[in-house]
Amino acid sequence: MKNQDSLHSASLTARRYDLDWLRVIAFAILIFFHVGMFFNFWEWHIKNDVITHAIELPMRFPSQWRMSLLFMISGAGMYFALGNRGPKAFLGERFIRIFIPLVFGMFVIVPPQIFFERLTQGQTYSYAEFYKTVFEFTPYPGGSFSWHHLWYLVYIFFYSIIGLPLLLFIRRNNALTASWARFFSNPFTLILVPVIWHVAGTALLGQYPTTHNLTRDWNEHFHDFTLFVTGFVLCTQTGFWETLKKYRKLNLAIWLVLTTILYVFYWIPRAELEGGEIMFYQTLKTLNAWCILLSIFGFAYVYLQISNRFLKYANEAVYPFYILHQTVIICLAYPLINSSLPWLVKFAYLSVATFLVCLVLYHFLIKQFNVLRIVFGLKSKRRKPVDRPEEVIISLRS
Repeated sequence: MKNQDSLHSASLTARRYDLDWLRVIAFAILIFFHVGMFFNFWEWHIKNDVITHAIELPMRFPSQWRMSLLFMISGAGMYFALGNRGPKAFLGERFIRIFIPLVFGMFVIVPPQIFFERLTQGQTYSYAEFYKTVFEFTPYPGGSFSWHHLWYLVYIFFYSIIGLPLLLFIRRNNALTASWARFFSNPFTLILVPVIWHVAGTALLGQYPTTHNLTRDWNEHFHDFTLFVTGFVLCTQTGFWETLKKYRKLNLAIWLVLTTILYVFYWIPRAELEGGEIMFYQTLKTLNAWCILLSIFGFAYVYLQISNRFLKYANEAVYPFYILHQTVIICLAYPLINSSLPWLVKFAYLSVATFLVCLVLYHFLIKQFNVLRIVFGLKSKRRKPVDRPEEVIISLRS
């Protein structure tokens, strides 16, 4: 029995390269997604002079699950970040690795986004004149004080604090999580129970639109916190991962069929929904998104348990890239608004240029100086090199 327990413990504390790969991939998708927001009809901070529904079609697919994937990865990351730390040490680490970058971002990274948006609305002031308005602390959109795309940091910071007692309880009760792993080893419970939970949450809280306002975003909190806890729970038992591995092809088949239905009957014709059809559509979309997530984790568990130099580099770079990317996109996009270039050319340019600018800033500045490393959520560089790769707040261990 002791040998089984030690094997179980070792399997859950080993480096999970599959989750590292998924984190890097998810944030790469986020950059392409936010570049696409410049060209579609969905609400965003600035818009190209020519906007199109064509780019919305490929964006519909990742819009279902991209943030859900990140919240589940963040929950998994919290499991490993807790390690052998006590609650006090863990919360101190969260403050340094999340709250400090958030504050830095709100005063340094986000304001240029608001400035360029104001210019598109007819303002003519200089950046220095605009920047004074940040310190009026009037919330966006009425004012210039905002966390914009950094809302994700706000949410995982508060989920880490508020959810800590629950997650510590879950972590300490191996028999309980083992029973959950057995319960969800059945494909029907694995798929249907979480879908029913999320659909019920939408039915009860759907009147609260997504605002990324921490104190009013109740529907968003219900889903995001659930996914955060789910990611944590998955890491408590290897049985969960074996189940995801076993049914990965089934989940793939389900979401391929459902995605086809969504495109054919809803997304391509841009269907107008009324009455009960709205709930049917939400259920269909929730089922589809959940099967996508299950298959992503299942296939990654099988095929991405590998590491290389790129992953080690990207695993650290991903956090600064996330903090920087939307500001870089908007700064690069603003001069292109009235350009005669085709929107596809602009999209390609913005995608490549955003990656390159973030890479240069990270590699030659952020990575090299401890002050910048801290405000971008990285650990300080040690004087003596170590073999263990640097890890970031959105990684498995911190």
